[in-house]
Amino acid sequence: MVEFKINGRQVRAEKGETILDVAKREGFEIPTLCHHDVLGADGRCRLCVVELRRGKRKRIVTSCLYPVEDGIEIFTQTEDVKLVRKTVLELLLARCPSSDVIAYLAKQYGVNIVRYTKDNDKGKCILCNTCVKTCENIVGVSAISLTGKGPFKRVSTPFDEPSEVCIGCGACAVACPTEHIYMEDRNGFRTIWRKKFELARCPVCGRYHAPVEQLEFISKISKTAMDELLICQDCK
Repeated sequence: MVEFKINGRQVRAEKGETILDVAKREGFEIPTLCHHDVLGADGRCRLCVVELRRGKRKRIVTSCLYPVEDGIEIFTQTEDVKLVRKTVLELLLARCPSSDVIAYLAKQYGVNIVRYTKDNDKGKCILCNTCVKTCENIVGVSAISLTGKGPFKRVSTPFDEPSEVCIGCGACAVACPTEHIYMEDRNGFRTIWRKKFELARCPVCGRYHAPVEQLEFISKISKTAMDELLICQDCK
């Protein structure tokens, strides 16, 4: 076991756990946009920074990536920490001025004026990579990825064309922390990533509930009959 302090309170943790994992478990609030309990962390958003002190030395670290150590002291709301978070939120707000999530967090830290030129072509994407990891590690199809470099980096399908392997499950849209990914269900079809999917209709209640391609994918990997999968969860 590892023993250290968070905001003056002595805590214990397993070796290998991150500061963020322990802080959340102990009830300390640390903001983050790119951390996911299942997918882990990439340290991309930099909102989860905390102040780490060891003796007389102190520094700012990314809590979602930094492993706990014996004897360290962690502070989650120092002036230096708040300044870093405020700067990060100002940059994020400039990148994604239409994001309600970022606007809410920015307001919490007193960011009322953005000094940087606002981007109106990035949508609400903060390049957290959560959608890509969800598609690859959870769904298992790798239909999307980060493309481009520098200011032109973004999430997209190969060559910006409808992906042949996308099954329309919508897991990427659900995982997105800023609601950037567009998905719409209408008239028996789902549209996502510039591709239209026919929705399966439950033979019991008649409700549209999942793309046919998604059910076919599940049937193939789980060896479950399509007749069973066509029945929605509410009717099973």
